[in-house]
Amino acid sequence: PGSTRLRSWAASAVIKVQVFPTPTAALDPRRSSGDAVAEPLRVHAGLRGGALDARVAELLDAVGLPAAWRRRYPHELSGGQRQRVAIARSIALRPRLLIADEPTSALDVSVQATVLELLRELQRELRFACLFISHDLAVVDELCDRIVVLQHGRVVEEGRRTQVLRAPRHPYTSALIASSPVPDPLVQAQRHTA
Repeated sequence: PGSTRLRSWAASAVIKVQVFPTPTAALDPRRSSGDAVAEPLRVHAGLRGGALDARVAELLDAVGLPAAWRRRYPHELSGGQRQRVAIARSIALRPRLLIADEPTSALDVSVQATVLELLRELQRELRFACLFISHDLAVVDELCDRIVVLQHGRVVEEGRRTQVLRAPRHPYTSALIASSPVPDPLVQAQRHTA
């Protein structure tokens, strides 16, 4: 009865989890990736044995990693693979809110794109809210529906992505957008001479 209550609580509670900027720091180097994903399921959902193994395999599959990789340790994985393990762990209890604090800042651009697409797919499939924290406005533009701009811990602007990024109302927001790099070197050069 106790474990049934825990499973029910884990499936229905407003659970907040966080994906950290550096998956190396978020994963214990002494524990396998499977152990990292299994921990919240053991502690909060009371899963054990075959049910736990099956759920870990399912979560690794959901983030695009083979179930056999559950035996690999963080040092045996690339940065993107470590971030996928961290994401698998963060969705293990089916959270209603996922806080992604600069989840791609430690990754190269090509890996960033795949991790962002993974987050987008998981959010669509699992229907959780995602609070995405980033200084990278290109990533924010790609991923977010609504934006809140903070300056010294205070909200200075908020609204739909297109409104905030295309027609900012606050000078700080305008300055952030102007300082954000653009892929075209000529446009970037013009911004600095203007």
